[in-house]
Amino acid sequence: MFSLTYATKQDKNEYLSIDRHLPECEYESKVRDKRCYIIRDNKTPVGIMRYNLLCDYWPFITLIILQADYRRKGFGTKAMMHWENEMRSLGHQIVMTSTQADEEAQHFYRKIGYKDMGCLVLHTQPLEIFLGKNLEG
Repeated sequence: MFSLTYATKQDKNEYLSIDRHLPECEYESKVRDKRCYIIRDNKTPVGIMRYNLLCDYWPFITLIILQADYRRKGFGTKAMMHWENEMRSLGHQIVMTSTQADEEAQHFYRKIGYKDMGCLVLHTQPLEIFLGKNLEG
């Protein structure tokens, strides 16, 4: 059974075992600001999700990752829907994310209603695609 909960200080080792991109020193601020979650199947952690406010304004998913056995089973979609509803309840009208052009995630985001909003060209990396979703109506 799917659940999405805010990560806590006690979840640190569990969370960081899945999120290998977040510097350990940043974990406490994410927990304090309630900007990171653990995705579970029953009580088993199967993924994580975190976000920031882009330009201190737009909610921006910086990472959602599921263990391989839990991909394409609805966990990511449910996590995103939960997060979008939370952002809507906080008064946000638009949410955003980005992914590299060579990653499969772009197809996931488009499937759940995200639209291309632009890109960033970095000379040493693949194209970074920005996607967004209007939460109104």
